Amino acid sequence: MEGETGFCRAGALPRVFRWGPHFGEEPPLVGANGSGCVFFSRCTMKCLYCQNSPWSWKGGGEDISVPRLTEILRELAVKDGCSNWNLVSPTPYLPAIREAAAPLLAEGIRLPFVWNSSGYERVETLAGYRDLCDIALIDMRYADDATARATSAAPGYVEANRAAVRYLHDELGPLDSDVPGSATRGVIVRLLVLPGHAEEAVENLAWLAGEGFTDLHVAVMSQYTPVYKALETPPFDRAVTEDEYNLVAEAAADFGFDRGWVQGFEASGASNLLGEAMPAGHGRVG
Repeated sequence: MEGETGFCRAGALPRVFRWGPHFGEEPPLVGANGSGCVFFSRCTMKCLYCQNSPWSWKGGGEDISVPRLTEILRELAVKDGCSNWNLVSPTPYLPAIREAAAPLLAEGIRLPFVWNSSGYERVETLAGYRDLCDIALIDMRYADDATARATSAAPGYVEANRAAVRYLHDELGPLDSDVPGSATRGVIVRLLVLPGHAEEAVENLAWLAGEGFTDLHVAVMSQYTPVYKALETPPFDRAVTEDEYNLVAEAAADFGFDRGWVQGFEASGASNLLGEAMPAGHGRVG
């Protein structure tokens, strides 16, 4: 509040890069009119391969007032008819988001909140802002803290991430619908296959299965693209190989996950564990 910033460099006002209906999310979130995404600037991680670096790293976007954020949420719900309010990397701005949503809720304007996150969250934060999390769209990015620290400046990622997933599973449960655009509650876990680190995605699948969480929807994602600082950091300077991707996709089936989506290799198509088409390149990366 005194103008100082921390690790993520977010200020007191919410900074938004863009907003609008988005059709590249998992089918139960999209519906006819799209998922109502608000892309917040800044991030709690610093991924070398971040595709959103112009706003996540560099802070692109506009500082807006809480009343302006209220109007953005109103536009997504009323004018655009979106299926949900999809808060992309919302963590630094949670108090402002809650304040912005309050007038709409008082008017009876209510969409499910999607907490769209890297998965680097404190359980205390999730619990304290549970009212902003009807659907959790959460990454499980790493199974080795050394990788998380070196690649995303995220010490303690594995413990924090798994505690967050456990809390969300217990609090929200499995996704309540597989019908496009109709989900109102539950958890989707995203596993982005990273070059040279496919085994970490397999380890995370093994952890989920060991916890008894095979009832969750998982999205195995092939869309990694070497960009930004990854271009000078092996092995992140290359694409994922087909063998690496198949290792993770096959592990999802072997561990008993039968709800969710597996992108076609290099996101050129998509095979779906549920038998529904999923658009290639369906998710946020970085």
